[in-house]
Amino acid sequence: MFGQTTLGSGSVSSSASRVFRYEVVGLRQSSETDKNKYNIRNSGSVFLTVPYSRMNEEYQRITRLGGKIVKIEPLTSSEAE
Repeated sequence: MFGQTTLGSGSVSSSASRVFRYEVVGLRQSSETDKNKYNIRNSGSVFLTVPYSRMNEEYQRITRLGGKIVKIEPLTSSEAE
């Protein structure tokens, strides 16, 4: 099912467990962001934690919202929690 993960020594591939942090600037409030329960500020950076499998979809969403990705960095398992 979507959103569920299986933890175990051999059940998760290395790409499924990889998580990245996007630093995004320039997000603006729009009809798309109105669906969120919080407002988006025009200034400042927003940090998003994204699993490897959703990187492309998240990039497209950020672009639609008028944002610019400044930095992408991999996270270790202790940083992701």
